[in-house]
Amino acid sequence: MTFNEHLETFAGFPVVEFDAGNVPDVVDPGVVAWRLSVDYEDEPEVFLAALDALIAAFGPAVAALVIGQWGTAYEDPPPVEEIVARAGSLPNLEALFVGEMTFEECEVSWIGQDDVSKFLTAFPRITHLSNRGSTGFSAVSSPVLQSLVLESGGLPASTVRGVGASDLPALIYLELWLGTEGYGGDSGVEDLAEILGGARLPSLRYLGLRNAEHADAVAAVVASAPVVARLEVLDLSMGTLGDDGARALLGGQPLTHLRRLDLHRHYLSEEMMARVVAELPGVEVDLGDRQKDTRDRYVSVGE
Repeated sequence: MTFNEHLETFAGFPVVEFDAGNVPDVVDPGVVAWRLSVDYEDEPEVFLAALDALIAAFGPAVAALVIGQWGTAYEDPPPVEEIVARAGSLPNLEALFVGEMTFEECEVSWIGQDDVSKFLTAFPRITHLSNRGSTGFSAVSSPVLQSLVLESGGLPASTVRGVGASDLPALIYLELWLGTEGYGGDSGVEDLAEILGGARLPSLRYLGLRNAEHADAVAAVVASAPVVARLEVLDLSMGTLGDDGARALLGGQPLTHLRRLDLHRHYLSEEMMARVVAELPGVEVDLGDRQKDTRDRYVSVGE
């Protein structure tokens, strides 16, 4: 999987490019997601000037913000502290995506990121937070966050543990791209313990542990995880899942309550694919994009 195109919608908002030199004429600036992006050679000050122009034009009305390039993303993380310092000028921000770049602009593993949990403290109304890149995330409390997406070629173990240690009672949708150790994904199944226990995630209905290099091991611990009983969708796609992982899933707790089980881009045998479908009647099972099972298995997104 590669990121070939920019988002057209985010968190239910149509995405509109903000041009500081030609401010778009919109009837209600609060019903769109404003996209801010500068050239890759620009200094961070250029991005911050564009952000200030957006604030000057629409500040209190802005509900959703999509941040693309802030300059040389492969060298410098986003100016998180500077964005946070402007939180008072964006009092109604509900949805934020940081690092929304195509692979031509910057490979996902090259996108430097800071600790994006800071945004949840600075912008207490945020219900949707998405991030693409090498991500940091510390334990945080948010009573309103409903969706958290961390897309990465390799999530650090500290990030996975930070999510698990966060109190997120309203979180419905959690999507983590665990990635590969070669790009910083050094987490193990033990780092998922708090997430899979589910005590801090009482509202969770979608859990995506995607793009995992150790997908069979992830499936094995998910098979007995308490959080699974409350899910509607379990997503273990884009990784290296093989017959061992699928067998562990089927041998664990019942999964027939799920509305959807997403295993696409996998390494299952045809026999195991048939068994998964047969043992989960009534569940929508996605087994598309089967990979040739060779000695080496790869995640969908590394670099």
